Amino acid sequence: MRRFVAYGLWLLMLFPLWGDEGVSPLSPRYEASLERPAKTRGVYAIRNVTVHSITAPPIEGATVLIRDGKIAAVGKNITIPRGATVYDGRGNPLYPGYIDACTTLGLTEIGSIAATIDTTETGQFNPNSRAEIALNPDSELIPVTRVNGTTTVVAAPTGGILSGMGCVMNLDGWTWEEMVIKTPIGLFMNFLAPSSTPNQSAEARRRDWESRMRPINDFLEDARRYQRAHQAAGREGVPAHERDPRFDAMLPILEGKLPLFVRVNSALGIQAALRWAEEQKLRLVIVGGAEAHKVADLLREKQVPVILEGVHNMPSAESEPYDEPFVLPKRLHDKGVRFCIASNDASNARNLPYHVATAVAHGLPREEALKAITLYPAEILGLAHRLGSIEVGKDANLVLLSGDPLDIRTQVIQVWIAGRPIEMTSKHIRLYERYRTRPK
Repeated sequence: MRRFVAYGLWLLMLFPLWGDEGVSPLSPRYEASLERPAKTRGVYAIRNVTVHSITAPPIEGATVLIRDGKIAAVGKNITIPRGATVYDGRGNPLYPGYIDACTTLGLTEIGSIAATIDTTETGQFNPNSRAEIALNPDSELIPVTRVNGTTTVVAAPTGGILSGMGCVMNLDGWTWEEMVIKTPIGLFMNFLAPSSTPNQSAEARRRDWESRMRPINDFLEDARRYQRAHQAAGREGVPAHERDPRFDAMLPILEGKLPLFVRVNSALGIQAALRWAEEQKLRLVIVGGAEAHKVADLLREKQVPVILEGVHNMPSAESEPYDEPFVLPKRLHDKGVRFCIASNDASNARNLPYHVATAVAHGLPREEALKAITLYPAEILGLAHRLGSIEVGKDANLVLLSGDPLDIRTQVIQVWIAGRPIEMTSKHIRLYERYRTRPK
C-alpha cells in the first residue's frame, strides 16, 4: 500500500492536474473569464407542453427540440427528427430552469462540521481564490436543490475582505469542469460599511471609515502598480517582474472586464460603496441590499444592479415593520432598479421559488417575480445569451411542472440540464420513500 501511495504521489509531481489546454487554473496565464459551452450530445424532443419562455406569451401544445444541449426549435408543428428521444409533457407548463445568483452550494455541506466547509480562505485579501477548485460535485445538497427546479447557481466564497472569485455552474456533472459554465464570474467582497454609531460625530465616523478602508485601498494601489509594471514589460530598460497570483487575479477587475460583487446591506454602506467604486473606477454589483430601497434612486441613476439575498429574512432594524424584506422587491421594481433574488444558502437553496412567491404575495408583479430567478440573474451575470429564457440557441435548462411554479403544492415533474434529463431523486426523496414504506 505504501508503495502504491508513493507511486501515485510521484505521478502527481510529473503530471499536475492541469485545466483546459494544459494550463493550470491557478496559473496567471489562465483565461480571465472562461466560458464553457454545453457539451451534452443527442437529440431530445419535449412535446405537448405549455411553453413559458419568459420573454414571450405562453404557447400551448408546443414542442421544444433540443440538439447537443441547446434549444434548436420552439413552437407548434415542430418536426421531430427520427431517432430523437421524445418526452410527452401531457400539457403541463415548461419553464426555464431557475438561476440562484448567490449561494455557497458545492462549497459547504454540514455547517457544524468544519471539514465540510470550504467557503473561506485565511487572510483578508484572496482575489486569487477560485470557487470552482473547491466544488464538491458529490454534495447531497446539489440534487436536493435541482429536483425543485434550480438548474444553475453562482458558487461564491465568503471570507475576509476580498473573498475570492465566484463561478457559475450547472447542477449536474461528475467534475467541476463538467459543471462550470463560466469562471470566474467576478470578485466577491465584504464591504466595510461606515459606522452608524449615534454618539459619534460625522467627522469621527468619516475618519474611522477611512482608517478601516486604508488596507483595501493600499492593496488596490499595489495592484495598479503591478498592472503598470507588467504593461511596461519588454520595453527597453524595464526590468522583469515576478508574477503575483493575487495581483494577477485583480487585473480583470481593474480593467473592468469582471465586476466586483460587494456584500453590503445598510443604506449608508451602499452609498459609500457606490462612491468608493466610482472613485476606484470599478464595475459594481450590490449583493444583499437589505436597505436598497432607501437609496433606490441612486442605484437607478448609477445603473448598479442588486442581488437580493433572499426574501425570507428579518427586518434590517427593530424599528422596521416585519414585512420590510417581503416588500423590498416590489419597492425596487417600482423605482426601476435592476435586481434578482437569490438564496445566499446551500442547504435551503431549494426554497428559491418560495422566496419569489412571498414577494408576489406582497405586491411584486408575477411576471417580474419569475424573471427575478430566470432572465434577470442571467442578465446581471452576463449570461443572458445562454440562460434565463426558452429561446432558440440558448442552453436547454428546463423545468416541467405540474402547475404554478410559485405554488408550494406544485410538483417538479422533470428537469433538463444542458439538454440532458436528470434523475429526479435526492436524499430527501430517498428518505421519504424509505420511511413511507416502513413496516407498520
